[in-house]
Amino acid sequence: MSLLPAFTVRGWGLLSGGASLAASGVIIGERDLVALGVLVVALPLLAAATLLGAPGRVVHSRALEPARAAAGSDARVLVRVANAATALPVAGLRVADELPDDLGIAPTFNVGFLGPRAVRDVTYRVRPRMRGAYPIGPLTASFADPLDCLRVSRRVGAPMTLLVTPQVVALPTGPLPGAAAEGGDSTVRTLSGGTDDDPVPRAYRHGDDLRRVHWRSTARHGELMVRREEHRVSDRSAVLVDMRAAAHAGAGPESSQEVAVSAAASVALHLIGRGHETRLHTESGEVAASRRDALLDALALARSSDVAGLAGAAVSARAAAVSGRGLLVAVLGALSAADVAALSALSGARDHACVAVLCRGAAWPAAAPAAAGAAALRGAGWSVLEIGTPDDLPAAWQHLGAGRAHPEAHR
Repeated sequence: MSLLPAFTVRGWGLLSGGASLAASGVIIGERDLVALGVLVVALPLLAAATLLGAPGRVVHSRALEPARAAAGSDARVLVRVANAATALPVAGLRVADELPDDLGIAPTFNVGFLGPRAVRDVTYRVRPRMRGAYPIGPLTASFADPLDCLRVSRRVGAPMTLLVTPQVVALPTGPLPGAAAEGGDSTVRTLSGGTDDDPVPRAYRHGDDLRRVHWRSTARHGELMVRREEHRVSDRSAVLVDMRAAAHAGAGPESSQEVAVSAAASVALHLIGRGHETRLHTESGEVAASRRDALLDALALARSSDVAGLAGAAVSARAAAVSGRGLLVAVLGALSAADVAALSALSGARDHACVAVLCRGAAWPAAAPAAAGAAALRGAGWSVLEIGTPDDLPAAWQHLGAGRAHPEAHR
């Protein structure tokens, strides 16, 4: 701990004033003046002795509520500062938590006197506007002597990470494209009916339930026949989010890339809520996240890529195991002719509904606005939604139940 740079204005004033008094007393031969000068110089030095060991006696802990916050919502930071010493107090304590610029100005708290084994709690709120991982801390503790002649600062502990997930909007729960309205939200589909008219029964096996005996086939074949098992197929969906830096425009939470990530998170969570097994893809391939929290975490940390086109994304999406009433949903930035061709081929090769969500604020060239890309995708069999902000998505999603998008309803 270096003391000289830590002297306050008062401390430097006492040192220089005392030295001047002592020098003047020597020059004019006044011993009392010299003694007074020595006393004045000694004051800040004696005060500095009260700070010896003080930084090592202060400990702290930090908690985040919640540890994972949505963009645009508040998170509470709780800091507990304690004096670990059993006999010596800590005086003039001031603490400040270091924050990244996106979270605002670092808060400072004047704790003051902290007796032996004493504990003091301080709290503050942050409101991150964008998704990402934000370091909170470390804590900077500042110590001052009783005369405020010296102030020493020290970093205490390590930072804690606040994970900020994308903004999510609730989507309407109407029927999805490709699913009958009466189909409901069942998570499975039956491939064989299992009625008395089932044309493909099989021979009885030991352990089969006798209630499944197909008596008409039994009489026809002369041996015990049972109805075929009901094979169930889960609803599996895939969400593709375009993270190409060149395809998006704008900066901050209003950028088209943030709109795309928010839309992808909203769609993925909506499908998971309806019982779909949902996989997340980017132009770089599949992201290892299928559960709600893992998917949100992956989108919170997703970064822009330098990939030029969507050919690789089409390959990844083509390999996605979409089944049942599942959807392939692509949330896209600006599209080139090659991108439209790759997506068109993807739609034509599938038996499942494909939905494209286009961000109007993306880096569309002036000669090829979002409307042109939307028309090309609709011609290839995609249901197309156009949004400017995440709040536009619920109204656009409402029109998917009929199996196609109605752009005039949500532009």
